[in-house]
Amino acid sequence: MFNLILMSLMITMITLIVLTLVNLISKKTYFDREKSSPFECGFDPKSSARLPFSLHFFLIAIIFLIFDVEITLLFPLIMSLKISNLMNYTLILTIFILILLIGLFHEWKQGALDWTT
Repeated sequence: MFNLILMSLMITMITLIVLTLVNLISKKTYFDREKSSPFECGFDPKSSARLPFSLHFFLIAIIFLIFDVEITLLFPLIMSLKISNLMNYTLILTIFILILLIGLFHEWKQGALDWTT
């Protein structure tokens, strides 16, 4: 019992010493406060709150969500490969990927994927 208490005390002391050393040695200073501040929703949080919302950021977020949902829909197809008919599986997967490619081509033609403007 005494060994267990002694071991726990030693582990706690070593952990506290390491944490103290890390805090002393780290290069994080007061000047890094702006670097560690969040940059959310396509605008700088330190600027005026009356600036309009970035439509370009909104379109990028929507495209990200669409591609995220696509991946979520592809996972069950991969898992059902073992139990499904190969001809039906190939047809369904081809139609699904064709729909995704048509949507991607449409977004490309509309200019939603033009990142430089």
